[in-house]
Parts: sequence; structure tokens; C-alpha cells
Amino acid sequence: MGETYSGSMETERRADGKLYLKSDPVDCSYPICPICKGAGYLTKDVPVGHPDFGRLVPCQCKVVELERKRAEQLRQVSNLQYLDYMTFETFVADGRALNPDQQHNLRRAYEAALNYARQPEAWLLFRGGYGSGKTHLAASIANYRLERGQPALFVVVPDLLDHLRSTFNPQSPISYDKLFEQVRRAPFLILDDLGTESATTWAKEKLYQLFNYRYNAGLPTVITTSQEIDDLDPRLRSRMLDRGRCQIWLITVPSYRGQVRPARARRRRTRKT
Repeated sequence: MGETYSGSMETERRADGKLYLKSDPVDCSYPICPICKGAGYLTKDVPVGHPDFGRLVPCQCKVVELERKRAEQLRQVSNLQYLDYMTFETFVADGRALNPDQQHNLRRAYEAALNYARQPEAWLLFRGGYGSGKTHLAASIANYRLERGQPALFVVVPDLLDHLRSTFNPQSPISYDKLFEQVRRAPFLILDDLGTESATTWAKEKLYQLFNYRYNAGLPTVITTSQEIDDLDPRLRSRMLDRGRCQIWLITVPSYRGQVRPARARRRRTRKT
């Protein structure tokens, strides 16, 4: 027997040809879902005794609503709304005042990030000093995908752990289990600043669970760190050092921010004189 569905709310079709709830005022400006008639859930038209008999399933409109709420919750965890200016177009791939070796190194990291954004497979790790461009490249990957309607979740590791801790508050709008599952199962995840979090037993365990799940599931993951890989948790390190699963790029250029500040300072001194 083919599966059909039935809704449970009374509707009427108005002059515009769209369905509305009968209880809605005449001037109601929004149509209801023609499938579930506004109920949000449906029951399958299956015979008595079938495992799905009487079981409510979300309508397509409800699924869309749930996905929207899920995306909004993930956006609250992510800092990407503050990094929308970090794109491949704004990244200076040849750097500024770099020697040829440094230019070549940064250019290769840029190309690796762009290729990964176009076709993400396995993991990608950028390691480098503060201000070397690794966060800009990671955010560029996320923005590239979002611009094309593809999923991407960008989280700073210490912030993620803080968000997880905050769910233990009774006033939290989302449970710990739900938030952790959403991050752990994200179709595309970027973890920025690994190694800067507090190295508590709880934090180590949460990160291990996150890394281990994504490693076993083969989910695309981008990681940035300023730490030596040998200084990271051995359980995380073993997964990142699997060359069949993870590309590792060491960015050797000096801090861009460190190059800018002296120039500004010189301008200020010039104005004073």
C-alpha cells in the first residue's frame, strides 16, 4: 500500500485560491500548509497493526521550520557573523613585505583552503602563529560555502566549550545533549583556535568525543591552531596526524597584525613631530 497522510484541522479555500484555517480572521494574509492543513504533523495512512499506525510524523513544512530553528541555534554558537569580511577575495594571498619563500608558503595555504572549500574531503588543519592568516582562511572556507547555500558551522573552541557549559543553566533555551549533537553532527565544521581552551578534564573529554565522532564518521572538518601538534591532547593528535584523513599546512609567515602596528605607530609619531 502506498503511504498517504492525513491532517486534522478544518480549512477553507478563499478567493485567492489558497487554503486558510477556518478559524483565521478574513483578513489573514498568510496561507497555511496545504499538506497538513496547519497542524504541523501528520499520520501515515497505514493499516492497523502497522508499526507506524497512529504515529505522528512532522510535515514537510514543520521540517523546514525545525531546520530554520536549528540553523539559528547554531548561528548563536558561531562567531561567523562577525567574520563575514573574511573571504578569499579579501585575503592577500601573497602577503605583505614577505620574502619569496614566505610568499610561496602563504600562496600554497591559500590554494589548499580554496580547493577544500570547493570540494571538502576529510580534514584540513592550519597551524601557524598568531596573525598569520589561518583564521581568515578558515572563515573564508565557511563564507564560500554559505554564499553557495551549503552548510558550514564556524566555532572558536573556547567559545564552544563555554556554550556547552552554559546549557547546564536551567534557563538555557537549549539542552546540552541537543547542542552537542548539533555541533558533533554538523555536515561541515570549522574549529578555530584549538589549544587555547582551558585544559580541564571535562574540556578534554568533550573535545575527544567531538573529534572521535567526526573522525569515525568522515565528516569534513577544518581546524586551526597556534600550538605545536605535539603539545595537543594525544587522542586528538593521533587523529590529526592520520595523513589519509587530514591535510596539515604549516603557515610560516610572520604576524600580519604585527606588521601593521609599527606603521601606524610611525604615522602617529610623524603627526606629533
